[in-house]
Amino acid sequence: MVFVGNGPVVEELDAKFWRVAAPLVYHGADEEFVIPEGFRTDFASVPRAFVWLIPRYGVYTRAAILHDYLRSSGVVGVADADGIFRRALREAGVSVPRRWMMWAAVRLGSRLRGAGPLDIARFVLIAALAVPFLAIPATVVQLFLMVFWLVELLFWGVATIGRRAPAPPPPTPQMKTA
Repeated sequence: MVFVGNGPVVEELDAKFWRVAAPLVYHGADEEFVIPEGFRTDFASVPRAFVWLIPRYGVYTRAAILHDYLRSSGVVGVADADGIFRRALREAGVSVPRRWMMWAAVRLGSRLRGAGPLDIARFVLIAALAVPFLAIPATVVQLFLMVFWLVELLFWGVATIGRRAPAPPPPTPQMKTA
């Protein structure tokens, strides 16, 4: 149960998306998953207020690409894709708290589709432990992001006013030709 190769080979498409440039292979418990060349990913879809804790990429990048692939291809169900993601995080050496928070986040993102009673109990437990830990820093980060957005808006406004086209030069007197 491991990824084959040293890491994903990706090409940047834009500020958010990347393309897998060489196939990425994951050997699961019972199946092998091959993320094909050309597959588009955004790595870990982390809300901006939580990037301080879980950046969009890191030791878990391959697990995030695998999860994106499993969710978009439909080769397994949503709950299975989320479970394989958690297992791949463990195999990548992601710490227990971070791994379970990431799993809870993807389960929340999938609205707990396909969740059994055990999944729901796990989700509630992780959420109950994580929310108090995350609430204050996330609120502070979000407030400062909004303040920074206002500062950017102010600077944009000043720059826009400063870029107004200069007034056209006054007409020059024309010489009359006889």
